[in-house]
Amino acid sequence: MSLWTRLLEGGRRLFDPDNSDGTSVDGDDFECAPDPNDVGFTAAVVGLGAKLAVADGVVSDQEIMVFSRVFRVAPEDADSVRRVFNIARQTVRGYEGYARKIGRKYHARPCLLEGVLDGLFQIAGADGVVTMDEMDYLRTVSNAFGFDERTFRRIKASHLGPDSDDPYHILGVAHDAEFSDIRAAYRQLMADNHPDRVVQMGAPREFEDAAHAKAASITAAYAQIRTERGLLIRAD
Repeated sequence: MSLWTRLLEGGRRLFDPDNSDGTSVDGDDFECAPDPNDVGFTAAVVGLGAKLAVADGVVSDQEIMVFSRVFRVAPEDADSVRRVFNIARQTVRGYEGYARKIGRKYHARPCLLEGVLDGLFQIAGADGVVTMDEMDYLRTVSNAFGFDERTFRRIKASHLGPDSDDPYHILGVAHDAEFSDIRAAYRQLMADNHPDRVVQMGAPREFEDAAHAKAASITAAYAQIRTERGLLIRAD
């Protein structure tokens, strides 16, 4: 009997976000996978997917198909997945409960938690657009999983591209870059884009205001990264 079939036969009890002993799993032998036959994990993931799918008001076939593909549902289980989606959509009392359940049990397996969030991003984008409601949902799940803002921004960028005001994007560095590399990138950008240097290199005077704005953007991005990393008092 497949996990999906067992889940379906388990009934609505499995979709109660409070139905968990909160037991933590600390082993790292399978750090990107849930425990074998963890029906509670499966129920929570389906609950998260169903709630996300209706965040914009309707569950589309595209979203169900993406869920089935992302979470490796066998073809013979497709009908079960659809029925499970419908059950979860009708009885879920709050997606935060599902996220907290997974986050509590698998906090020592961030690879697994990130994989779940990756899958949810793909479901959100199945219809070609990620709405503000869906983005708020994804950020809340990320917080429940214990991810900080920098991690969420990195995961989001991997699916949707960086925001124009993403400080890491402005400095041209990866979200997981070492601070020494970030500092070097900042110093190089400031050396290349300092307003005085721009003018000295022959740029028209009317470019000076733009150069000041760019330098301010670079400085603000660097300051934001330092703040996020708790390095405000660190001397450069």
